[in-house]
Amino acid sequence: MSRVAKKPVALPKGVELTIQADSIATKGPKGTLSIAKPAAIELKVEDGHAVFSTEDAALIPLTGTLRAILANMVKGVSEGFERKLELVGVGYRAAMQGKDLNLSLGYSHPILFPAPEGITIATPTQTEVVVSGADKQRVGEVAAKIRGFRPPEPYKGKGVKYAGEVIIRKEAKKA
Repeated sequence: MSRVAKKPVALPKGVELTIQADSIATKGPKGTLSIAKPAAIELKVEDGHAVFSTEDAALIPLTGTLRAILANMVKGVSEGFERKLELVGVGYRAAMQGKDLNLSLGYSHPILFPAPEGITIATPTQTEVVVSGADKQRVGEVAAKIRGFRPPEPYKGKGVKYAGEVIIRKEAKKA
């Protein structure tokens, strides 16, 4: 077994793990998540920890992947995930209109982005956007879509960037 697959997943209080023949579901205060599970991979709950095992040598890498996904599911339904985005540029701003995110990014029109189900979008200030939810993959996907409307450019650094992201600057042409 791989090192990742051998490591047990701790189940905090308030998180319920439901194991079926072909799926695994977690339920907690932040929501419910589920994933498909191959029949050859076994999952047992012992002393508040989930442990994976398999006999098939070809499924060992998949077992480690499944363990990492389950760990993210458990963290998501108990604590949740969030990604912060920053808008850099003159006139670039974000505001919420009901459940839609209204972005002014220097185009001739505003961009209305509807929040997908299970994802919460907030704008603490006009230049910050916080995407949060229980599913790590969907939170990252939504943040990447918002960033994709105006990715940061390398000359002035204008655009939508992740909080803490370092934009490598290029030198402008010299006359």
